[in-house]
Amino acid sequence: MKLLRTVLAGTVLAGTVLASTVWLAACGGSPSEQPAASATAPAADPATAASLSGQVTLDGTPPAPEIIRLDGDPKCLGLAPGEERHTEDFVVGSGGALQNVFVYVKDGLPQQIYPVPRETVVLDQEKCQYKPHVLGLQVGQTLQIRNSDAILHNVHGEGAVNRAFDIGQPIKGITNTHVFTTREVMVPVKCNVHAWMNAFIGVVEHPYFAVSDSSGRFSIPQLPPGTYTLEAWHERLGLQAQQITVGPKEAKAVAFTFKVS
Repeated sequence: MKLLRTVLAGTVLAGTVLASTVWLAACGGSPSEQPAASATAPAADPATAASLSGQVTLDGTPPAPEIIRLDGDPKCLGLAPGEERHTEDFVVGSGGALQNVFVYVKDGLPQQIYPVPRETVVLDQEKCQYKPHVLGLQVGQTLQIRNSDAILHNVHGEGAVNRAFDIGQPIKGITNTHVFTTREVMVPVKCNVHAWMNAFIGVVEHPYFAVSDSSGRFSIPQLPPGTYTLEAWHERLGLQAQQITVGPKEAKAVAFTFKVS
């Protein structure tokens, strides 16, 4: 009887191994050949990785920022008493430094799966305004949408390629998350309650992007050597592109200039 149980157990084990082998073959091979393995690989070899740094400037006189009238919702006035709010489509600093420009590698990257960052990107609502006005994240990365105001906001993402989302947030401190599934430059976001609130999200499938800061500066580190199309987006001035080549360990400076008449 003991011998019979041993034989039966061996038969079951052999069947399990055979089924697992068939399943792996149907799914594309052994575990080491599955796509998940490539997702853990580094985006660039640190021994040869290059870097980009740059400046975005505005040539010409920008239109004067418009004053945002908050009296459409007295609660918004109460959140920022005495503060004057302005539109953020043109944020220009000293020397024509242009803020809120989304810069990313459009073409030329190796065809591979790039690791998705674990860090959460936050789009906040503070005093009836989105913070930040322009942001970027990677396909598959988590976007957290937060309401820091003690009033109702309705967050409406109007992606043309990605699935749209429409989220009501009536309570201070409430958060929701969203994940984009494909590249889209850019995804506009608005508030259905407060018409002046808007933001833009750049979604790309790799980590090689940046948003210009208040000094117009941006940086893209750990870029594999190669020849790329680099594109810059501004919400009112459109797109600019240039081809760049970076060698191993090269630190390259790039400049974009947008013009207004």
